[in-house]
Amino acid sequence: MNDKTSENILEAESKILASEKEILADIKKEEKKILGFKKSIVIISLAATLLIIGVCVGLIYWKMISGRVVIENSLISAPQIDLAAQSSGTLEEVFVNEGDQVPANAVLARVGDELIKAKTDGLIISVKKDIGQLFNSGTPVVSMIDPNELRVVGQIDENKGLADIVIGQPVTFTVDAYGSQKFSGVVDEINQTSNDSGVVFSISDKREVKQFDVKVRYNNEAHPEFKNGMSAKIIIYKN
Repeated sequence: MNDKTSENILEAESKILASEKEILADIKKEEKKILGFKKSIVIISLAATLLIIGVCVGLIYWKMISGRVVIENSLISAPQIDLAAQSSGTLEEVFVNEGDQVPANAVLARVGDELIKAKTDGLIISVKKDIGQLFNSGTPVVSMIDPNELRVVGQIDENKGLADIVIGQPVTFTVDAYGSQKFSGVVDEINQTSNDSGVVFSISDKREVKQFDVKVRYNNEAHPEFKNGMSAKIIIYKN
């Protein structure tokens, strides 16, 4: 083999090695493209999955909120019973204190010669103790409530779901004093007159939004811990 032949062989081998390097480089480029494509597919799949989950959660949330009415401005309350003398006179004696439980017909105070008695079993929430002071006829001396009449009373704007509320609908409610603990009840009463029933004339095109009371009944015996005036939140479930 002469020198020229050897040079040709070496040159051919060099070209072959160069070609192999180019082929390997192209293969690596394609591998990177394939890996990038696979990563893109994975990312797109994850994005699509998250989008589907988001849509599902959104639909569930929408269905949940559209199926209920929430009343934030609520409290535990019972009708207040004000007791007064029928005739004017001086407050001579008081026989009860705030927080006392009294039976019906119990003597609570004396104005002049008139005895003021409880009209029902109940809880004393306010007592005037100004012995010797003159009280006019009808001026309350003692105020009380019947704990059996305690309700969760919510005030709702007329345009915030009032039309969707009917008596008998199931309710869950929370009481601020007991955190996130949930209690159950039913819609017991819907006031037929707004809290502000006066007629107001205005030159504005925007009418005043009226509020209505919604009362929720619960098991009073099961929850003696609830006190008159406690703040609450009502969730009413539409039928």
